[in-house]
Amino acid sequence: MSVQQKYQSVLSLGEKLNVRNGKVEETDGVLHMWGLVNTPYEKDQLWDAIKAAGGANPTDLVADIQVENSNFYTKHTVEKGESLSKIAKHYYDDMMKYKQIFDANRDILDDPDEIKVGQVLTIPNPA
Repeated sequence: MSVQQKYQSVLSLGEKLNVRNGKVEETDGVLHMWGLVNTPYEKDQLWDAIKAAGGANPTDLVADIQVENSNFYTKHTVEKGESLSKIAKHYYDDMMKYKQIFDANRDILDDPDEIKVGQVLTIPNPA
């Protein structure tokens, strides 16, 4: 199996995320990847995929993933059945960080218990 085949899931995710200025080269058994993503969350998704394919510290991959906008972690569109605590659990693995999301969205939210389907929330960078 080539190194590129080993990391195909990462390359596919990069296509799904519309990585810009992307480049992939395999040299001497090492895969080199470059690209620009929109948010830190997208960068984290790519790194999680890299670790899933190659382990915590892969020696057969070098990646340089740049972030275009690091002012916030990502944007999230509220879906039916969601709450700020459920959204916080998804992005931070900590339900109690719903307060950070609420504080970052006070311009559109008056009450942390009242979010509406379709609202686009700013998810702040993890503290």
